[in-house]
Amino acid sequence: MEMPQTQLILESDASESSLTALETGVIDLFVNGVRVLGLPKSIGEIYGLLYISPEPLSFDEILSRLQISKGSTSQGLKILRSLGAVRAVYVAGARRDYFVAETELKKLVGGFIREELSPHLDSGTERLESIQSHLPDASEPDAQFFKDRVGKLGTWHKRTELLLPIIRKFLT
Repeated sequence: MEMPQTQLILESDASESSLTALETGVIDLFVNGVRVLGLPKSIGEIYGLLYISPEPLSFDEILSRLQISKGSTSQGLKILRSLGAVRAVYVAGARRDYFVAETELKKLVGGFIREELSPHLDSGTERLESIQSHLPDASEPDAQFFKDRVGKLGTWHKRTELLLPIIRKFLT
């Protein structure tokens, strides 16, 4: 059985990483979660570390503790901030930015819907119209099959558009 990479970091060399078993477990949970959503692993790593950290962490602390590249750290924080999952906080006397995880489910889901799902739904309408314009004439083989399948895509799209406002309302 293959172990998740986040656990291998902890077990490979304790001097390389200052992650505890608790931190590694939480990070692994979020890494698996973002994979389901199709987001980069580093997003789950960063969010997991910030989620379980009792203190705000700087960019350099995140970079060092997770041992990921500057690019992955920068891009991950940018995405997480755009989703509303992470925010910068003021730390007295510090010249650099420090970050904390947003832990309110409604803000996390709302940000994901706003930044990831809504743009796809908006472009999906145009895509469906384009697909419909390519449907074959009724006289061609399998024309009804294609029409039915494209019709089903339209139904899925409409149901998703109806469901998102309900999800938003439920979480607020």
